[in-house]
Amino acid sequence: MCISQLMLLQVFFLMVPEGVWLQPSSPSGAAPTPSDVGPASPGGTLQSSEGSETPWPVPGISTVGPTVVTPSAPENGTVDPFPALPVCVCDLTPGTCDINCCCDRDCYLLHPRTVFSFCLPGSVRSSSWMCVDNSLIFRSNSPFPSRVFMDSGGVRQFCVLLNNSRLNYFQKLQKVNATNFQALATEFGGESFTSTFQTQSPPPFYRAGDPILTYFPKWSVISLLKQPAGVGAGGLCAESNPAGFLESKSTTCARFFKNLTNSCTLDPALNAASYYNFTVLKVPRGMTDLQNTKVPVTLVSQAGSPLLSGNICQNVVSQVIYEIETNGTFGIQKVSVSFGQTNLTVEPDTSLQQHFLIRFRAFQQSTAASLTGPRSGNPGYIVGKPLLALTGDKSHSMTLLQSQGDGICSVKKHEVQFGVNAISGCKLRLKKMDCSHLQQEIYQTLHGKTSPEHVAIFGNADPAQKREWTRILSRNCSVSAMHCTSCCVIPVSLEIQVLWAYTGLQSNPQAHVSGARFLYQCQSIKDSQQVTEVALTTVVTFVDITQKPEPPRGQPRIDWKLPFDFFFPLKIAFSRGVDSQKGSASLILILCLLVLGVLKLETT
Repeated sequence: MCISQLMLLQVFFLMVPEGVWLQPSSPSGAAPTPSDVGPASPGGTLQSSEGSETPWPVPGISTVGPTVVTPSAPENGTVDPFPALPVCVCDLTPGTCDINCCCDRDCYLLHPRTVFSFCLPGSVRSSSWMCVDNSLIFRSNSPFPSRVFMDSGGVRQFCVLLNNSRLNYFQKLQKVNATNFQALATEFGGESFTSTFQTQSPPPFYRAGDPILTYFPKWSVISLLKQPAGVGAGGLCAESNPAGFLESKSTTCARFFKNLTNSCTLDPALNAASYYNFTVLKVPRGMTDLQNTKVPVTLVSQAGSPLLSGNICQNVVSQVIYEIETNGTFGIQKVSVSFGQTNLTVEPDTSLQQHFLIRFRAFQQSTAASLTGPRSGNPGYIVGKPLLALTGDKSHSMTLLQSQGDGICSVKKHEVQFGVNAISGCKLRLKKMDCSHLQQEIYQTLHGKTSPEHVAIFGNADPAQKREWTRILSRNCSVSAMHCTSCCVIPVSLEIQVLWAYTGLQSNPQAHVSGARFLYQCQSIKDSQQVTEVALTTVVTFVDITQKPEPPRGQPRIDWKLPFDFFFPLKIAFSRGVDSQKGSASLILILCLLVLGVLKLETT
């Protein structure tokens, strides 16, 4: 009787549905990446390529990161510091380490997560795991990589990495033209202005975004490397804005002087010496050993001190450019600075616009690679990167209006950032000229000296490949000017509408531009009117027209079978012809007598 119960128990385990034990993890969860998975051994024990690295938790098992059971190094003893990915989408700058891009081979990091605060989407593989209680597994012959984990409750889980079809499903593209542009923009349009704010605690060495420490030997004071930025409506310079490690950034701000005669020689913001009279610490731990961890700031070109000559303040700093070379966790290796200077006329309420640029690159990086222009995505656009435009054979960033401190239109322009809706405006002082020259000047102020003709479909578009660019649809004020004979029709506003969508795999979608157009709002002025100023506005709107694909079909159901065919004799008996039914009657009679005998024994 005990033997029969054990056999029934075995059959019960075989018949339990899949959903009872299997615990699939979410594709977006923090499951172990294939780059961390080593070859699976019989019995489901772990063989990791990085035995010293803390494993990633498996969703569905525990909210606390599990510990790896019996980690061991691979048999060949080699470690691949760059997990193989078909496309490293966040590698935007050739020959340079891109921040938080864990698959960028230019970073030369064995463990990117020790330097980067997080890994950008697409720099690690998406994975899907199926887990069961490890006690149910006697031997594993799965062709997929496997691992054994232990959750916070002490239960060991055996997990197998699967090929998930939902992570590899293509999305269809939409064709955009002048006919369906407005319909798609209305259907998928919407306004979104988002802002993010992050604070990070400084680690023992510099991590991405950490403030850079400086040391002033004259006063024996440790401070931070500052990058002044504009705040408020007037863009006044905020001196306390720190520069972030590995964050190449450009800022612009304005300064106003009530008495430039005194400020010319006394204000440190106008003196080039105040931007390099300190040293930079290689790593934050250098505060304990200042003698061996200080990096001097090298002056690339000579910069004179401010000098007041008559009614002119000479050698005023208008631009500061820092070049910082880094070497992974070893920190900062070299710092150089260059300046741009100008002269100011001493008059009431004098203003100055300053530009600050900080660039990071890998230590001993080749000059040829550093001259290559950065991409806005590889291949798909990344939110916040410049929107690429093409004029003739020259590629450049699409721009917006930028105002000076007094609200007058500046020669410099804001870059249009992909996926970021924006609006800007300024006042243009008009000169006395005829209508055609006036229109030409305003058009150049709105979209630049040369009007963009094409926009890049992807962030890595090559100017030499015309198929990688789409033409910008434009509608100017020429139609309105036909109905006005004694007036001049001028544009006062430019709206840049961009339709974009995701394409490619759902596990690693790529953003591309489907179409773009320029819409001008016009205003008519009479020739007799004396207009000295006109208010101009530029607006950028991005519309997501992604069409979500249909989900893939469900997994096929398992055809459960009994361990043996109990009804096989009866099937044979009834499947024969009429002539054979007489011969099978005796077999049926014997079976009935056996059943009656068993029932009689149980009743007695």
